[in-house]
Amino acid sequence: MLTSAAIRQQFLDFFKSKGHVIVPSAPIVVKNDPTLLFTNAGMNQFKDYFLGNKKPDSTRVADTQKCLRVSGKHNDLEEVGVDTYHHTMFEMLGNWSFGDYFKKEAIAWSWELLTEVYKLDKDRLYVTIFEGDSKENLPKDEEAFNEWKQWIAEDRILLGNKKDNFWEMGDTGPCGPCSEIHVDCRPDSERKLVEGKTLVNADHPQVIEIWNNVFMQFNRLKDGSLEPLPAKHVDTGMGFERLVRVIQGKTSNYDTDVFTGTISATEKITGKKYDYSDSKEAVAFRVIADHIRAISFTTADGQLPSNTGAGYVIRRILRRAVRYYYSYLDCKQPLLYQLLPVLAEQFANVFPELQQQVDFVSKVIREEEDAFLRTLDKGLKRIDDIITSSAATKTITGKDAFELNDTYGFPLDLTRLVASESGFAVDEAGFTVEMEQQKQRSRAATAIDTEDWVVLQEETKTAFIGYDHLSTKTRVTKYRKVKAKGKEAYQLVLEATPFYAESGGQVGDTGILQFDEEAIEVIDTKKENNLYIQLTDTLPQNIHAEVLAVVDANRRSAISVHHSATHLLHAALREVLGAHVAQKGSLVNSDQLRFDFSHFAKVTDEELAKIEQIVNEKIRQNVPVVIKEMSKDEAVQMGAMALFGEKYGDVVRVVVMDPNYSIELCGGTHVGATGKLGFFKIKHESAVAAGVRRIEAVSGATAETYIVEQLNQIKEVKEALKNPKDLLKAIENISTENAELKKRIESLEAKQLAVVKQELLQQVTQVNNTQFIGAVIDASSADGLKKLCFDIKNDLTGDYVVVLAASIEGKAQVAVLLSDSVSTNKSLEAPKIIKEHIAPLIKGGGGGQKTLATAGGQDASNLAQTIEKVKTLL
Repeated sequence: MLTSAAIRQQFLDFFKSKGHVIVPSAPIVVKNDPTLLFTNAGMNQFKDYFLGNKKPDSTRVADTQKCLRVSGKHNDLEEVGVDTYHHTMFEMLGNWSFGDYFKKEAIAWSWELLTEVYKLDKDRLYVTIFEGDSKENLPKDEEAFNEWKQWIAEDRILLGNKKDNFWEMGDTGPCGPCSEIHVDCRPDSERKLVEGKTLVNADHPQVIEIWNNVFMQFNRLKDGSLEPLPAKHVDTGMGFERLVRVIQGKTSNYDTDVFTGTISATEKITGKKYDYSDSKEAVAFRVIADHIRAISFTTADGQLPSNTGAGYVIRRILRRAVRYYYSYLDCKQPLLYQLLPVLAEQFANVFPELQQQVDFVSKVIREEEDAFLRTLDKGLKRIDDIITSSAATKTITGKDAFELNDTYGFPLDLTRLVASESGFAVDEAGFTVEMEQQKQRSRAATAIDTEDWVVLQEETKTAFIGYDHLSTKTRVTKYRKVKAKGKEAYQLVLEATPFYAESGGQVGDTGILQFDEEAIEVIDTKKENNLYIQLTDTLPQNIHAEVLAVVDANRRSAISVHHSATHLLHAALREVLGAHVAQKGSLVNSDQLRFDFSHFAKVTDEELAKIEQIVNEKIRQNVPVVIKEMSKDEAVQMGAMALFGEKYGDVVRVVVMDPNYSIELCGGTHVGATGKLGFFKIKHESAVAAGVRRIEAVSGATAETYIVEQLNQIKEVKEALKNPKDLLKAIENISTENAELKKRIESLEAKQLAVVKQELLQQVTQVNNTQFIGAVIDASSADGLKKLCFDIKNDLTGDYVVVLAASIEGKAQVAVLLSDSVSTNKSLEAPKIIKEHIAPLIKGGGGGQKTLATAGGQDASNLAQTIEKVKTLL
């Protein structure tokens, strides 16, 4: 049986024999493309070629591409593991023609590879072509039909609608008809009963699409109309996991050697067996085998789990996997990170970046698992509370179900499962309303509406000259209006630009575009794919005029200082902390640098001092900053450091600051020699995520300003302390004195509260056969209020309710204490009383245990009312 590795290699070898250049996979995390979070198709890295922003080095290429589909239009997450052929992260095998061959060759080679190289049964294959669309005046794809007739019977060429057989990059952009290839994997006995062509595109688990040939012919405009592209392209994508399944004769992708290694490792960890069924346990095995790939490869490519954007998507995937092993495999300890060595070894020869970072990725995943397992426990306690308080309706409200999802990571199906075990229902319609409202809020916060480009010159690529020039005479080649967060702006593309576009952590340039007598401010510069875009608030009156583009030189200089300082810092970190240090993110602007790096412990003060000393020594040496362009292979041989998750071309830019100290691949701007940095100072070191630390630092004039501010602050402290000879000793004396005074105050307050306690015990009244104490008292802290409740509790028996309130530093503090019997017999809970009855009165919030809860708020004027409110409630 052919292994998955051999199948992948045969694909690449086949297209290499057809004159294709084999290129590496792009990172799974997308940069410089605001329309995508992740690479979701093989064509993403070639988007510039289709858009005409860049000319390909070769008109024929092929590769295997890491893809992720869990957000936006392509969202397969809920199907993953439940069926046998959907995945989050998957490999897409592809071959491309950029204005070279078209339908004839693409179709012939597809058939040759599948039937002659892979030896697939021709009687099991079906193809689809675009049937046309009268609304858009698009005809049937007769060209594809005629090409397919040469290889397959006409009754196996099926017509597909626009949804299935017209591929579009997005709402706008290149698009065209496509031709899918489907394979019928059912046993012969079933094939005799029902003809395979009736099951194509009918979601049958054994009649599946494995390859899609897209023929790029049109460009979709903002108004929905289509215009022909100047050149025709071929973009194909074949699902690797599905292909392996078909060739290896399996009925599920998860039964192939792509996944069996991971499933076997999971069996050993959990002590359970994978039974190939549709049970929840089997689904859990499949979810884990799929999700660990998505989590691992995105983390290796630089996207850490987080609460926003792409990081939130990865966190959701990880948490879904944790929920499955927690709920269905009875595994309560971190599991996923233990699978990393198996996965890294499996893909070492095709995606080596995981093997190179296996310790770091394992650390990140384990920390995320630990954190979510703790959250899961809290969530289960919360759902118990919700069930208790909803006993009357036997229904978990949509609002509560959404809270469980949003705060504790409980998906609706897990809430439904726990609810059903208690005989409860879930208001799923209400949950859907809450979820949609959140999505609308999120969309409104991030939505960017772009109009079509207004093209002034057909040649729209930009020559970037900003390494050598900070101004140039040029012209606008195209522009468009954009709208984000209700504000309108304009994006301008220039023939040549000196403006550096935000990239590699370095912010974009600002400056002026001088049109005749009219100056337009450039407020930012960004890259969209390979297109340099200048952002302005307004358009010039004569946009056709020649323009003088001028970069803000002072700002650029300060940015370059911090970028060069970042390289010196990176090298110093590796020298002091070890070679495991690798960049995990950066921000370089005119005010400071921020550098994230892999390291598993807090950087000590001694280590930070050593790092600063090394960097400043290199600054004093005034080392020349040498920048060269060379092939990537030459750069690697030279010892240049490449960043994980970055896509590099064949020719790279290498920045050298002493060949024995710092050599990095970098597209940013730099100073001519390190002496220009003047001085380097670390401001702060902190944790960002599991295994990732962050240093914030300043250099150049900003460092001078920072040091002066620090010295002035010390001077002010000295003056405030009457200029002691030994400042540190003076501060220590004040601290000691303060601690002693605090102890005396606490002692006096304890005595005072003892008196207050006795007074309160004399004020007990009966309310509805319950002892009630309610009072506004003097207290210096919320802890004192809480302690007084505990002290009173020791002197009370039977049913009782205590409400104590105090104004502390102008703010409201309230404590509510209930006896266990009151809580049980009268169905009262202290946190609920706080949340529903007290918090609104004091304009605040709080919580606590079932019988003791506290609240704080901004409004201390209604403290007496809080007492009466609880009394009335009782």
